[in-house]
Parts: sequence; C-alpha cells; structure tokens
Amino acid sequence: MWQFEHHSMPLLPWRLFLRRLATSAAVGFGMIVASLAVGMAGYHFFEGLGAVDSFTNAAMILSGMGPLLQPQSTGGKIFAGLYALYSGLAVLVIAGVAFAPLIHRFLHRMHAVDAGEQDEPAPIRGQNRPPL
Repeated sequence: MWQFEHHSMPLLPWRLFLRRLATSAAVGFGMIVASLAVGMAGYHFFEGLGAVDSFTNAAMILSGMGPLLQPQSTGGKIFAGLYALYSGLAVLVIAGVAFAPLIHRFLHRMHAVDAGEQDEPAPIRGQNRPPL
C-alpha cells in the first residue's frame, strides 16, 4: 500500500511525515465508517432495527463492548456472531494502519545511519581477542 523509506535513507521531513500520518488516520477512519455501515445494514436487514439502534449495536460490537439488544432471529444471531468475529480482527487492522507511520518513524530513528558512520557489520563476539 505505502512505501516507507529504507533505514539507510534519512528520516522523512516533518511536513511529509504529518501528511503520511494524516493519510493513514483518514484510511483508518474510513475503515471504521465502512465497518459501521456494514454492521448497521446487517442489523437493519436481519433484525429490522432502526438507524439509531442499528448504529448503537454495530458501534458497541465494533468497540468490543458487546451488543445492547440481543438478536431475536436466527439470521440476526448468525450475523451478530460473524460481525463480532470480524470486528475483533478489524480493530487490530485499523490500529495497525493508523499507527504504522508512528511505529515506522520510531524504528527508523533508532536504526538510521549517521552521515559519517560506516555501514559495517558489528564485530563477532570474541573476534578481537588477543591470543592466550
């Protein structure tokens, strides 16, 4: 999806980093809106709930709190179970998408090569020992 800079490249300037962060936050927000729309449609179709009740149940399941109204139909129960399983994974994916630029910048900063530093491998332990 996105191409992050290699660890041998300099850190992204703040302006571009903030743009990347805003983009990933927008994608994460879009994923939340899409997930809520699917949940609302499912509750409306299977349980005949209105917009507000459908939103509340979908939001509660997506956030991990659980539904307020228990499904009454078999289709509604199956949908609620599948939506709960989806929501558990969606929260992890959305958090990964939203926080990826921050985590990448932190790791990149830790591994960035200084301008004067040679990119040589670290010596093997005990390699520079004097003979006994």
